[in-house]
Amino acid sequence: MRQGLTAGSARRVARPTPLRQAVSDALAELIISGTLKSGQHLVESELAEQLGVSRQPVREALQRLHTDGWVDLRPAQGAFVHTPTQEEATQLLDVRTVLETYSAQLAAHHAKPEHIERLWQLQQEGVDALAESTTDRLVAANTALHTYITSVGGNDVLAELIAQVGRKVRWYYTPIANSRSKGSWNEHARLIEAIAKGDPERAGEIMRKHTERTRTYRKAIAAEAANA
Repeated sequence: MRQGLTAGSARRVARPTPLRQAVSDALAELIISGTLKSGQHLVESELAEQLGVSRQPVREALQRLHTDGWVDLRPAQGAFVHTPTQEEATQLLDVRTVLETYSAQLAAHHAKPEHIERLWQLQQEGVDALAESTTDRLVAANTALHTYITSVGGNDVLAELIAQVGRKVRWYYTPIANSRSKGSWNEHARLIEAIAKGDPERAGEIMRKHTERTRTYRKAIAAEAANA
């Protein structure tokens, strides 16, 4: 009986994603992709119509996005897409460098032939996207490769931490995806080679420089935009 009740309880606590969470995720993806641009005024009624929901879950989602740093709520003005400061970007990308450097080292320790084969497949997807100059596909391919490297390392805590910063990394990376990508994918190839050789020191160093170059590119483009 106790086992039956436990199983029943497990079924009862399973829930579909709350609407406010689904709306929050959808709005975050629109911000990451640049569909909703930094500084843009977010009107609840317009967002509700676009997403096919009522205003209440939109209002709840905006509150959550504000807490998570995606949206600014200004008294008597409303909600606006947050504009990341250079300091915010630097702090996030510093953390990313530490996490992903360790991720690459772990991957070099644990990679098997089938992992290397999959890494080269993901690399080719990125190269193909680069040839098409398709920003969305480039960002997706970059994310997929980095995520797979983390999974090869087999550290679930590290994977969770990287996932936490990953969405904002995508947000910061999207504006530079095309200008950064040729160098980025060349670096990916050297990284895979180091992982394939089981060289954690080399893999970690390549990943460290790789993530630091992303930060440098973003800083340069931000400065260019500010001076335009």
